[in-house]
Amino acid sequence: MNKLSSLMAEKTGKESKYQEIKNATYGTVEEQQPLGADTAPYMTRMSSSNISNEKRTIFVYLCQNIAWVIIIVLLTIIFALAGERASSLQESADLVESTAKASSIKWRPCQIYTDATEDSVKILQTSIGDPSNQWGEIPCLVRKNHKLPYSKIYDDPQWNWLFGSDGNTKTPIEYGSPSAVIKTDFSNIAHPKRSPILGFGGAFTEASSLNFMSLEKPGRDAVLELLFGSTGLGYSLGRVPINSCDFSIESYNFDNVEDDFELEHFDMKVSHDVESGMVELLLHASKTLNDAWSGDKLNVMASPWSPPAWMKKPTKADPAGSEHAVNMTGSAVPNCLREGTGKESRYAAAWALYFTKFISAYKAWGVDLFGVTVQNEPEFPAPWEACAYNPSIEADFIANHLGPTLQRDHPDVKLLIFDHNKDHAVKWGKQILNKHNPASKYVNGTAIHWYAGGMDRLLDGAVGQPNVHRYASMLKYQNVSDDHILLGSEACHCPSTGYAGGDLKVAWARAERYAHTILADLAAGSQGWVEWNLLLDSIGGPNHLGNMCDAPILAVPYRIGKHNVSELPVFEHADYPFGPVAGDTRTREELNALGMPAEYVDKGVIVQPMYYYMGHISRHVRPGSRAVHALVDQSEFGRTFQESDGTNVIAGGGVNDLARVGVELTFWPCEGSTRQAWTFVDNQLQVYGHDWLGAPTKSCVGKEVDVSFKGLLLSTCNDEAAIFDIVPLNATLGTSQILFNNADATEGQNCLSLLGLENSGGAYGKRGGSQATIGSCDDESAVWKFNATTGEVISNLYSESGGEVCLTTGWPYLQSGAFIDKDGENKTVIVLNEASDSANYVLRGDDGEILITNSIPSHSIQTILL
Repeated sequence: MNKLSSLMAEKTGKESKYQEIKNATYGTVEEQQPLGADTAPYMTRMSSSNISNEKRTIFVYLCQNIAWVIIIVLLTIIFALAGERASSLQESADLVESTAKASSIKWRPCQIYTDATEDSVKILQTSIGDPSNQWGEIPCLVRKNHKLPYSKIYDDPQWNWLFGSDGNTKTPIEYGSPSAVIKTDFSNIAHPKRSPILGFGGAFTEASSLNFMSLEKPGRDAVLELLFGSTGLGYSLGRVPINSCDFSIESYNFDNVEDDFELEHFDMKVSHDVESGMVELLLHASKTLNDAWSGDKLNVMASPWSPPAWMKKPTKADPAGSEHAVNMTGSAVPNCLREGTGKESRYAAAWALYFTKFISAYKAWGVDLFGVTVQNEPEFPAPWEACAYNPSIEADFIANHLGPTLQRDHPDVKLLIFDHNKDHAVKWGKQILNKHNPASKYVNGTAIHWYAGGMDRLLDGAVGQPNVHRYASMLKYQNVSDDHILLGSEACHCPSTGYAGGDLKVAWARAERYAHTILADLAAGSQGWVEWNLLLDSIGGPNHLGNMCDAPILAVPYRIGKHNVSELPVFEHADYPFGPVAGDTRTREELNALGMPAEYVDKGVIVQPMYYYMGHISRHVRPGSRAVHALVDQSEFGRTFQESDGTNVIAGGGVNDLARVGVELTFWPCEGSTRQAWTFVDNQLQVYGHDWLGAPTKSCVGKEVDVSFKGLLLSTCNDEAAIFDIVPLNATLGTSQILFNNADATEGQNCLSLLGLENSGGAYGKRGGSQATIGSCDDESAVWKFNATTGEVISNLYSESGGEVCLTTGWPYLQSGAFIDKDGENKTVIVLNEASDSANYVLRGDDGEILITNSIPSHSIQTILL
């Protein structure tokens, strides 16, 4: 009641909040009834000496205002009875107001078009426009008459009271037309023969446990609830290092006795993991999840970074003549183990036994590990704990040692291969899972990381998606069962933390990248997502090699009851490597306004935007769920973001933050955004934008197909860029070929071409992310329309499948994912808008049925529960 009443305040001096929202939603009076013939007579009547007409006009004016007051009072009563829906009305109204002001796209309020009751549809939203209102519920109106055009309301009786009137005829209110259609098909399961989604989670590293133990009980309780509880993320997956990793305060292992091949000295109490709090955190997390989510089980896998140094070959950094490595950090290549991985290798046999001892030790503490990966990042001889393999060496280790040992001692524990970046996943899978490889019969799954592999951290999570489709497709032809696990096993943003940097836009961009990659992985066939550390400190540690990274929640116990304090925990090795912690200079109230709730700051915990974006997925896509077909397409009303003033067509969405070297070139339904706007300059296809920090970028279509990703990438606009000729094909149709003049390709095989996704495109279908490549000029995939006005490079190759697609840097601003739960009853649709403009959309279900129409603000995520 108070919230709605406040909308009527401040009538003097400025328009009421309700009127502003009404204008933003329905258009101003001038928009609803343009100034013209009716305006002059109105002014004439007001200045007339006919006093009766003047009084009559005043009377009508007062009646109209009284009518609005009555309407608002009625709405107050209605929404007060609506319970939780009413509680979010003010927040939603604020979002409507701010977004309508920031965008030229006319706002469209949420409307439900199903025959079900209002309570059967719920829309939750988190937006940078209102960062402190996370998972806020958007109020929706129920349309009873489903036959009316969803762009307008003309003669629907239930809406007549909303229409303006000139005293004779009713003037219909026209909402913003949906400029995107989210097409879902809940009967079309993307990967019906494969196992369902396992869930989401994070790693129980020493860094996480030390930060957890640094908190007082209210803070610890808050962390457990935030990550595993009924009001939190409901994490059901976990990962624990075997021995130390970089997110430890020093290297350690559980048997440091040289040549103890039978591991008689193995610490079966895993004392280090108990004393650091790792085991305690695991047990608390498991109980919290089990109590809160109807008995859901916490599935934890273990991954090694390095064996004890005595099992490893010496590295180049070790003294000459060393019999083995001096430290667990670094690795010899291509095989880290002494005596290799052949059948006679005593060290490989001891290392395999080490796995089973570790599993047994954790089981004794009440932690049943569901699986292990062979090696974390086997391609990287990292400066921290590492052990390098290539595919054949890892296969030998599995076939000769790890596979048989696990089968003997722990036959119920699953074995996952690779555990590294997407670029080489297919290469590893083809070799190890081949039916002729003796290792294949022991393998139960594949783990992948989200990193780009280079030093450009802004590419993490941005590349390699077509390879996930390739991997899922490849599994059909390898020696694996239908329940072979494909799991995202590690992801995080580096360097440092969003809290430390203090820039909300950067923290928000990190959250958006999380959501994008999770949805894309699930669409391609991944069965879950495990982020890196569950909990870090303010600067992203501790990490004994200074490799500071981010996490959705951070421990800052020194902030309890204080502000403007900068203080690192005693176990932190770093000394502010990225400068002062900007978050520590802000008060709890300032942090609360930025979406880091004060209620948790008071307990020593910082909750970042990544957390809330994760929750839009993990809370509602529960274990047992399945991805179904969903794709954002253009509507019959035009492009999602493209705007026109009648003379100039402008690409919308804001400045392109993916216009950077290394980003993959893909094809998606045309949305009219800057991610699909190209300029043809000096025979190059160029795209402009900026990175997350605001630095301007200009990139060009590269001239070479990437060996690992099998498609074209953005390059610098120098010798690495392609030089094109655009050759007309059909003047009537406006089609052309785009020829590479400087690529390493023979004539006739040097045309820009569309390369379809394997795996039938997964949940996105053919039109959701096909690659750009160099191919045959005689193929239909090499026929284009280049619209110099809009900058779009358009293909109609998939016109029979739904429509045209446009050349895109990375992926579109507007994305979606759809899921059904394990019982097939509850349906979830997630909508992600990375643009700086709002977007209107219509959500269609099976057979094209309209479910809802709605708008999503800029830089926002919505979860639609059906």
